[in-house]
Amino acid sequence: MTNFMANFRPLHILLVSLMTTFALLLPNNGFGAENVAQGVKVIVIDAGHGGSRFPGAGYNGIAEKDINLQVALKLGALIEKNLPNIKVVQTRTVDKHFSTVLSEDLQARADIAHKHNGDLFISIHSNAHRNSEVRGVETLIMGETSMEQRVNQNALYLNNKEELLDMSDQKTATIVRAYIQNLQFTYGEYSEMMARLIQEEYVKLGYNNRGVRKQPLKVLYATDMPSVLTEIGFMSNPADLKHITSEKGQKEIAGAIFRAIKRYVENVNRALLIDGATTAQPIAPQQPKVQTKEQTKEPVKESAKPKAKAQHSVKRYAIQLMASVKKIPTTHPELKSLRGKVWILESGSTLKYKYCYGDFSDKATAQRHIEAVRKDFPQAFIITFEK
Repeated sequence: MTNFMANFRPLHILLVSLMTTFALLLPNNGFGAENVAQGVKVIVIDAGHGGSRFPGAGYNGIAEKDINLQVALKLGALIEKNLPNIKVVQTRTVDKHFSTVLSEDLQARADIAHKHNGDLFISIHSNAHRNSEVRGVETLIMGETSMEQRVNQNALYLNNKEELLDMSDQKTATIVRAYIQNLQFTYGEYSEMMARLIQEEYVKLGYNNRGVRKQPLKVLYATDMPSVLTEIGFMSNPADLKHITSEKGQKEIAGAIFRAIKRYVENVNRALLIDGATTAQPIAPQQPKVQTKEQTKEPVKESAKPKAKAQHSVKRYAIQLMASVKKIPTTHPELKSLRGKVWILESGSTLKYKYCYGDFSDKATAQRHIEAVRKDFPQAFIITFEK
C-alpha cells in the first residue's frame, strides 16, 4: 500500500493528507472539465502491458501485450489518417515496460498522457477467464460497484486482478471513493459516454456485449482526463483468440474503436456551443444555488413546469443536456428536437447554466426517457436537484 500510494500523482498524495478533512476532497479536481472544454485535441492510446515484466495473459504461445500493441497501432493510424487535426500519442510503440514495479509502470502511462495534455485516454487490453466459454467485449471506466465493495471478490481472472486498487484496505478505499465521488464534478460522464459508444460499435459488429463496467483500476485512477479501458476479447476463448490475433479481426476492432472516437469527438464539439463569449458543454451537475426554469411545452407526462411552492425541499430528477458560462435561449438551434422543451438550472459553478429536460419524481422515470433523448444528445445524463 505504501509503495503504491507513493507512486501516484500529487493530487492523490494530497488526498492522503486530507483524510482528516474529508469534506475538502471533493472540489479539488477541475482539470478534467477544462480538458473537455477545449475540445479533443490529443488522444492518448495505451497498449496495455508490455516488456518481459508485464506480458499480460498468455495462451497458445501468444502474449496479450502483442495483441494490445497491434490493435493500438492500427487505431492510431486510423485517427491520424481520418482526424488529422487530432494529435495521437502512443504510450508505447514497441514491446517494453516502464518499470519492474507494476504501480510505477501504470503511473508512467498516465504520466505520458499528462505530459502531452491528453484530452482522452484509451487503454487497450485483452481479457481472460477460468471458464473458456466466456467470451465478448467490455469497456471499463473508473468506479466501484457492489462487486468491488465485496473486496474485489470477482476480479477478472488474470490480466486485471493486479491492476485493481485494493479496496480491502480501508485507507485506500476511503481515498478512492472520495475520488470516484469527485468524478461527477469533472469528467466522469465523458468517460462513460466514450465507453458506451465503444460498446455500441462493437455490438454493430455482432460481438457479444458484456457492457460498460465500473472498476477501480489503477491506470484509470492515475489519469486526469476522460479515460476508458476496453477489453477487446477473451484470449481464454478459442473463437475470441482467433479473432483478436487475426489481421482482419484487429482491423475490425480498431475500426470500431475509431468510429466510437469519431462520434465522441463530434458530440464534444457539438456541445461546445458558441454564443458570443459563451462556451457551453456537457458537464456533471453541481449543487444548485438558484433555480430558474424556462418551459414553453410539456416535455413528458410529468410537467417540467414548477409545481406549487412546497414547505420543504424535494429531491427531483432531470436529464441534463449541456451547460454554459453565459445563458443561451432555450430555443437555440443546437437544442434540436428539444427546443422549447428545455429548462435552465442555475448553479454556482463556472458553467453556471445547466440545460435540462424533464422534471421527474424518481430516477427510474428519468431513465425511461434518457435513451430517446440520447438520440440527439448522446452526452446527456441524469442529475438530481432540489425544489
